[in-house]
Amino acid sequence: MLRPNLRDDFPLLTRTVRNGKPLVYLDSGATAQKPRAVIDAEREFYELHNGAVARGAHLLAEEATDLFEGARGDVARLVGADHGEIVWAENATAALNLVAGGIGNASAGIGGEESARFRIGPGDEICVTETEHHANLVPWQQLAVRTGATLRWIPVDDDGRLILDDLDTLVNDRTRVLAFTHVSNLTGLISPVSTLVARAKQVGALTVLDGCQSVPHLPVDVKALDVDFMAFSAHKMLGPTGIGALYGRKELLDALPPAVFGGGAVTIVTMEKTSWHEAPMRFEAGTQPVAQAVGMGAAARYLMDIGMDAVEAHEREIAAILRGGAAELPGVRLLGPVGDEHARDVVAIAAVAVDGVHPHDVGQVLDDRGIAVRVGHHCAQPLHRRFGITGSTRASAHVYTTPDDARAFVDALATVPAFFGVNA
Repeated sequence: MLRPNLRDDFPLLTRTVRNGKPLVYLDSGATAQKPRAVIDAEREFYELHNGAVARGAHLLAEEATDLFEGARGDVARLVGADHGEIVWAENATAALNLVAGGIGNASAGIGGEESARFRIGPGDEICVTETEHHANLVPWQQLAVRTGATLRWIPVDDDGRLILDDLDTLVNDRTRVLAFTHVSNLTGLISPVSTLVARAKQVGALTVLDGCQSVPHLPVDVKALDVDFMAFSAHKMLGPTGIGALYGRKELLDALPPAVFGGGAVTIVTMEKTSWHEAPMRFEAGTQPVAQAVGMGAAARYLMDIGMDAVEAHEREIAAILRGGAAELPGVRLLGPVGDEHARDVVAIAAVAVDGVHPHDVGQVLDDRGIAVRVGHHCAQPLHRRFGITGSTRASAHVYTTPDDARAFVDALATVPAFFGVNA
């Protein structure tokens, strides 16, 4: 149960929008709003503690380093990782590229024998799924091009569920990497992580999980999930933009060569060669996003103070209104499974296609009522193509979303066909 005044923690939600209408914010799947605790943590860092991390002996440098590493520990606790298993990255896309780029560099001979376990080439395979966000598809496409490996993918059915009938064929003895999303950013479906991880382990493949739509909304324990790597972003979990995190098993991070090179990631540099720090520093070349890390740590603490079980329970209530209401509207197609029996399989995301109306036009009607949603392909073009459409209108919730917000979306959506003169 969330505390009744929780919404008051989010100053932006008090503003009005079109023609003085109160804001109904349902675009949290794209970026979440920030509580005062996060805003204050960043401001306080700049006002009182701004200094270079791990690069000075003065008090400000010491304080900045302590805050930076303390935030790493907070984020690690949120997902059940050890402190040294969290790597800061610019965002989740950059985190996924750290893994793909590191594997590519290992395949090119960088990193020596300790990185040999990551080498791939012609005859090897990389497997993804048809439901992936572009951030967990394009890096693997490009790694396949770079190394000569073959890219394969697990297809989905008409509801967007993974078709696992041929899993043993698609993930086989040639598979070196299995990359998949924890939660689809289009259908809201939760992937069968245990089944996929078990198969990957049988064939010795690395597992890379996209946790962008799960970490902010569900209890996540990377050790229980048993994945090798997981990427997630701060701005979707109530934190600042400009930072994300990569979880990796420590022994793998210490063997994987970096994908970005420069100061801070190195131990000894001569004109002929360079040696790398152990993880996580080897992946954090250059000036670190210190204030953003402090903000992400504050967001992790905020979510843990609420309790991720409470977050999940609240959002399931919102999901029932969003998805259940949308599914009943004439002329509106809810993407993903429909029906109460699927309630435990999805998060609070409702992406819809309205017959005869472009998603951008749907979004404009909602925006005129003060309702903010996402329109377009949501960086999931292959999955939209599988559904026979080019785009959709997506409502997505977070801890501050109220039942009234969800009902406002359904009520406004119901007016769209008539507004455009489309017969339902």
